[in-house]
Amino acid sequence: MHLGVNVPNFGPGTDPGVLREWAATVEGLGFDLLMVSDHVAITPDVAERYPEPFYEPFTTLSWLAGITTKVRLGTTVLVLPYRHPLLVARMATNLDQLSDGRLVLGVGAGWSPQEFAALGVPHAERGRLTDEYLATLRAEIPTIPIWVGGNSKTAIRRAIRFGDAWHPLRNTLPWLRSAVTDYSKLAFAPRIALRLTDEPGEDGERLAGVGTLDQILGDLDELRSLGAGTVLLDPYHGDPEETRRPQAAWQALTAVAAHWRTAS
Repeated sequence: MHLGVNVPNFGPGTDPGVLREWAATVEGLGFDLLMVSDHVAITPDVAERYPEPFYEPFTTLSWLAGITTKVRLGTTVLVLPYRHPLLVARMATNLDQLSDGRLVLGVGAGWSPQEFAALGVPHAERGRLTDEYLATLRAEIPTIPIWVGGNSKTAIRRAIRFGDAWHPLRNTLPWLRSAVTDYSKLAFAPRIALRLTDEPGEDGERLAGVGTLDQILGDLDELRSLGAGTVLLDPYHGDPEETRRPQAAWQALTAVAAHWRTAS
């Protein structure tokens, strides 16, 4: 099982220098994958959790491709209805070529009504548009892995129909276990939280990836046993001020990487 990191490409503490440090940390610790988020119009509902500066994912990943050598690069997740699918196919193809085949394209239907309105895309049609655009992408970029993000049954069905993997986002282990059991042949690559705590969390309500180091390593072990091909660790927890203090996330990633390599 591979491990990746969701790197904040937004927020008051993020700038090119910090992004460079994130990339060096992720690759230097031996993680397999570095992914970034997507928003186009930073409307008030988006800015509450993901404020400016927000570095556009294709541009950012192209730059990171030039300052890394081995780590795979991807989106978690590109909001598919925001861009014409042929444009996405062209950008994805070029990024994959420029990075020597390192791209993983995670996509989703999106959520922000204000952002959809700002871009002139009908929010109510986002599901239909996502399916339509995915069909185009499958035809245009068959060699680039496509992960379909989302926690709903619709997202799972979409992943089965169009994707190389289902990419569920930040949930509990019991929920993930149940979902994978219901769809036993579904390839999946979950994004889980990453937060180290001094005291153990209650397993029933605890997000996967939140707890003591032993709990987090246990979560990873169980996800591997459930068949996860990749697990993406997400150290951002919704407070933009966290982006000013990336050292705490780097320390957690260092601890996980060291113990995971030893255990594996």
